[in-house]
Amino acid sequence: MELLYDRPIPDASRVRVAGPFTVESLSPHRMVPADEDDMLADPTGPGAPVEDFAAMILEQLRAAGVQQSAKEDRITFDALDPWPGEWLGAQGTYTVPRADGTPEARRAGILIGPEFGTLTRTDLTAAAREAVDTGFDLLIACGFAFDAHSSELTKLGPLPILKARMNPDLHMSADLKATGAGNLFVVFGEPDVSWTRDAEGRIAVTVHGVDVFDPKTTEVRASGKDEIAAWFIDTDYDEEAFHVRHAYFTGANDPYKSLKTTLRDEIDRDAWETLNRLTSRPFAPPETGRFAVKVINHLGDEVMKVFTVNNDG
Repeated sequence: MELLYDRPIPDASRVRVAGPFTVESLSPHRMVPADEDDMLADPTGPGAPVEDFAAMILEQLRAAGVQQSAKEDRITFDALDPWPGEWLGAQGTYTVPRADGTPEARRAGILIGPEFGTLTRTDLTAAAREAVDTGFDLLIACGFAFDAHSSELTKLGPLPILKARMNPDLHMSADLKATGAGNLFVVFGEPDVSWTRDAEGRIAVTVHGVDVFDPKTTEVRASGKDEIAAWFIDTDYDEEAFHVRHAYFTGANDPYKSLKTTLRDEIDRDAWETLNRLTSRPFAPPETGRFAVKVINHLGDEVMKVFTVNNDG
C-alpha cells in the first residue's frame, strides 16, 4: 500500500474549513560551473553565466516600486540608479505633491539586503548614517527578512527608515519578468502596541493599529484595526524562535463569522469570542524578561515588536 498525501481519504465526520493547498520551496543551491571534462570551471571565466543579484533587485524595484497597504502611499521611482556607497547600493528619485499641488522631488537611498540572510538593526543603523551624510530624504531597506530588533528602528535623526520586505519570488530571477505587477516590495508599518500590568502583576497587551509611513509628508500616521488580520503574542520570547502562545483574529465586521458558522457546535463559543479582540488576556510576566508581539495584515505581511519587562517592579 502506498500512502499518497495529495489524495486524502475523505472523512465525513470532519468539518473542512480550508480548500486544497500546496507547499512550495525555493532552493538556495546553485549550479557549479563545469567544463566538458566535468572539471570545476572558473566561475568568472569566459562563457560563465553572469548573475548580479543587486542589479536584478534594482530592475524589479524600478518596475514595481514600493507598495504599502494604502495605494496612495505607493512609492514609484522616476529614476533608480546604482550608488557607489559602502552600504547604499542605489539612489532613487520620486515626486510627491506639495500643498499647492506642485510636484516636489525627493531622493531615497536604497539598502539591498543579502540574497540569503537577514538584515539586522546594525545594518540599518550603518546605512542610515551613510544616508544622512549623503543628504538623502529617506532610507529604503529591502530585505527578505529583518531581525526582531530592527523593528525598533524607524528613524535616525530626521531621516525616516522604511523597511520593505522582498517577495521570495525574487529568488527566481531568471523566470521573473520586470512587469511591475505583484507585491514584490511591500512595507507593512510598525505595530502601535501598549501594555499594562494589573493588580496581580499580570501583563495585558493592546494593539491600537499600525503606524504607516506617508511619503508625501515623510511623517508616520496611524491606521486602524481594520488593517490587522491577526496578531499573536509570545509571552516568553527567547530571541531565537517565536512561539505562538496567544492568538487573536481581528478585522472589520467579524471576518471569521463564516468560519464560526461552519464549525457550529465544533467550537466553544465563549472561547471563540475571546479571539476577536485587540486587548489580550492577562498573562504572567515572562521569565526571560521579554515578550514579543507579531501583527499580520490581510496581505500576509507580518511585523514583530519585542518588549522588555522589569520583573522586579
